[in-house]
Amino acid sequence: RNDHKTISQQPATHQKKMMQQRRSTKKPRTRAAWLTSSRLVISILCGICVCLLFLPPAMATGASSDQGGSPVEDTIIGIDLGTTYLCVGVYKNGRMNIMANDQGNRITPSYVSFKSNNRERLVGDAAKSQATIHPQNTVFDVKRLIGRDFDDPSLQADKKLLPYTIVSQDGKPLIEVTVGSDSKARFAPEEISAMLLQKMKTTAETFLGHEVKRAVITVPAYFNDAQRQATKDAGTIAGFTVERIINEPTAAAIAYGMDKRGNGSDQNILVFDLGGGTFDVTLLNIDDGIFEVLGSNGDTHLGGEDFDQQVMQYFTKMLKKKSDVDISENNTALQKLRREVERVKRALSSQPQARLDIENIADGVDFSEVLTRARFEEINTALFKKTLGPVKEVLKDAGISKDDVDEIVLVGGSTRIPKVRSIVSDFFGGKELFAGINPDEAVAHGAAIQGAILSGVRDESIDDVVTLDATSLSQGIETVGGIMTKIIPRGTTIPTKKTQTFSTYQDNQGQVLIQVFQGERAMANDNLLLGKFNLNGIPPAPRGVPQIEVSFEVDANGILQVSAEDKGTGKAERITITSEKGR
Repeated sequence: RNDHKTISQQPATHQKKMMQQRRSTKKPRTRAAWLTSSRLVISILCGICVCLLFLPPAMATGASSDQGGSPVEDTIIGIDLGTTYLCVGVYKNGRMNIMANDQGNRITPSYVSFKSNNRERLVGDAAKSQATIHPQNTVFDVKRLIGRDFDDPSLQADKKLLPYTIVSQDGKPLIEVTVGSDSKARFAPEEISAMLLQKMKTTAETFLGHEVKRAVITVPAYFNDAQRQATKDAGTIAGFTVERIINEPTAAAIAYGMDKRGNGSDQNILVFDLGGGTFDVTLLNIDDGIFEVLGSNGDTHLGGEDFDQQVMQYFTKMLKKKSDVDISENNTALQKLRREVERVKRALSSQPQARLDIENIADGVDFSEVLTRARFEEINTALFKKTLGPVKEVLKDAGISKDDVDEIVLVGGSTRIPKVRSIVSDFFGGKELFAGINPDEAVAHGAAIQGAILSGVRDESIDDVVTLDATSLSQGIETVGGIMTKIIPRGTTIPTKKTQTFSTYQDNQGQVLIQVFQGERAMANDNLLLGKFNLNGIPPAPRGVPQIEVSFEVDANGILQVSAEDKGTGKAERITITSEKGR
């Protein structure tokens, strides 16, 4: 531990000024003088031959890219890696394309299924259809597992509800399925996510007609460092160079803001992103192409799946009471119920009631019941109201009142629920909500635009677009007394680097333990431990004399690197926070 003696914080250079210096000048165009007489024909023919000689292979085959290079190298796709659905987009030749999968659908279920009678693996729509046939071998909701420890309370709660087996290896969760006749296989959540990403890679390559190697992948704004790193690892396993990990609400704001550019207006927008498994609220300021995050909050375990689970419990109890059939431990029956509950939930967004019909749910019993929108809302009232907590927090952190919010943008499939919309609108005094972008596609749309910017695409629609994202959780170290000393507060614009100076708390202390935490609680142990390392070889000295400089650096992906240096000797150690080795 380190006694917090002195602090010399070096403020990071403000990114906005730096990033606003975009390339705005064009190279002057030169042209050769026209030739006359018979030499003109000869010169033209020679010129054509020279052009053909140096014509790039991609152009010779009719392919082109915005930068004139290889389309494989230039194209960066955007992927929304959702809890329940995936979506992939590309911005090319001035157009936004959300790419349909092999079933013709623009969103793909986040399901992977393993056939036990052979080694076949299904991904997407085909995998979801196996959920009621092979529930133990059909994996979904993996986003709720990625980057978490096995003993994480939320993972343990999910483990009781999921039909497939989750085991522990070195404190990390592994998903166990049957492959072949009777052999078992174990996969890390990153590996399952990689299979989903590979599906999006194939979808994009089919649409574009060439290989795709680069991607921007989105994550919830409230994902911690381990979850971000694990998502990036999944992209690498899938065969991508992950150019950027971008927050989902920020991506959605880009999609929204592209339609609002050119009016020069300065707007505060609140992105309310309620998806299948996660919930984010992000407040941004948009000013002539500059997207600056003012604050984020959320819940990585709140979404449509939780609403479904509440309804499933309601019907499970009803079935037990009416027919004396208990399906609480019957995975096949529960997956049948899950499928119907999801369908009915969607129907209730546009209908006052819907009928749930399941033939032979269990023991030869058919189950048919009507669910009204009013009862659905009653069952989930507490969860719906829970979304207002992060809204209040993000406004408080940014120092902005409800009246200062110019637009509320709805993102995520669960924002189609009428009660969710009314709760949000009522909180903002009856303000009309913006639902002009497809809530299922907005995140992939924004990620694709970010990809185009990173690839150097020159297009007046996206030129000068700058995103200034921010940390959603504070990061710091444990100091004497178990105190959490924040080095990078939440809401700090990234990328950033901040440094503080600490010292020893005992005479002749030869080493210090640097324990890195993430969170907002006052005591370090109440926050998430990201990693730790020792700085050794400190020369004997009275306590408080050695100067230990601790630096935190967060890159554009939100991934953290920590270093500590003894200024007296120059000895230094560093750690890049990862989701653990040996996955």
